[in-house]
Amino acid sequence: MTRRSDSLTPVLVVSCIIITVSFAVRASFGVFQIPVAAEFGWARSEFSLAIALQNLAWGIGQPIFGAIAEKIGDRKAIFLGALVYAAGMVLTASSTTPLEHQLYAWLVGFGIAGTGFGVILAVVGRAASDENRSMAMAIATAAGSVGQMIGAPVAEWLMGVMSWQSTFVVFAVAILSLVLTLPMLRVSQPSGQQQPGETMGAILGKALRDPSFTLIFLGFFSCGYQLGFITAHFPAFVTELCGPIQPGGLLHGIGITSTSTLGAVAISLIGAANVGGTLMAGWAGKYFSKKYLLAGIYAGRTVIAATFIMAPITPASVLIFSVLMGALWLATVPLTSGLVAQIYGLRYMGTLYGIVFFSHQLGSFLGVWLGGRMYDAFGNYTFVWWIGVGVGAFSAIVHLPVRERPLGLRVAA
Repeated sequence: MTRRSDSLTPVLVVSCIIITVSFAVRASFGVFQIPVAAEFGWARSEFSLAIALQNLAWGIGQPIFGAIAEKIGDRKAIFLGALVYAAGMVLTASSTTPLEHQLYAWLVGFGIAGTGFGVILAVVGRAASDENRSMAMAIATAAGSVGQMIGAPVAEWLMGVMSWQSTFVVFAVAILSLVLTLPMLRVSQPSGQQQPGETMGAILGKALRDPSFTLIFLGFFSCGYQLGFITAHFPAFVTELCGPIQPGGLLHGIGITSTSTLGAVAISLIGAANVGGTLMAGWAGKYFSKKYLLAGIYAGRTVIAATFIMAPITPASVLIFSVLMGALWLATVPLTSGLVAQIYGLRYMGTLYGIVFFSHQLGSFLGVWLGGRMYDAFGNYTFVWWIGVGVGAFSAIVHLPVRERPLGLRVAA
């Protein structure tokens, strides 16, 4: 049977819509740091722990939802994820104690897992042709960056006209509306089949015994640490530590008159820059070694973060950092997921990528939680930034020995 060679398919379009909305909400949580803490008089670490637990739940839930999708179907898994996500948002809106926020963060995290990269990229990977798979995954990943572009500014705007609690409810409705797109998500099967008798357990066993899988797992940790810390704490970091925005300047002239607004715009700018960066990574992954591209991305992040934290924090440095870091932000995702599919095949890619992604979310948990703890202890984020620099350098090195040849599977990626 002839596979379609065009890359923009209905499955890809619907997948992008789901990823965009899911990540718009998820990327906005850093904007709530100061308003929530101020209303209840909490330490910074209280709400930070809720976000950290959300990321940990996302990591734990990713292989679970990947397995659910592979057992009962992608649409049912996404439907379940959207319901759990929306329930977590509504319950969080009515929470008044740190424990409640931290408890319901688990629901939000599992909901993100059901509507996020692990399930969606497996759908996109199976539906795409071999020729277009790398770019299709990059387009779906870039949709997450589009969500990040709009999530934080929309949250900032909504909180200007309503309470943060009402903003959470609005976001819950947006998440729940994703179920309306599911009838259009009709997914093709992989272009090839696994060898007879290769069950999920057998392929998992092969992957877990493979040193390359371990290296990919370890390497993804720093991505989560850096992204989790910046998403959760960068708006507050900019609000409190950035130099003032000068009246009459360019930023002031376009309506960015406070460092609080600049913090939300910085998250949006990271997302905007990453649209191009992720698409470029998807294109490059088609022609060049994915492991070397990943090593280069992590090395670039290391240099950018180290330079930023050593320089004075000004509106200009925040904007430059946002663009440069944004270009590398989610560029690791299509390359890492593509590498997993390339080595271990497509049939159980959702589950295998989910396991790798758990490392990402362990890093994210540590970055978010440590950011809050160190801020409460020292009044700044300097130590957390330098840990991010160190783990970024580690990831750049650890990808170099990865073996990119398929591991006894006949499915191409």
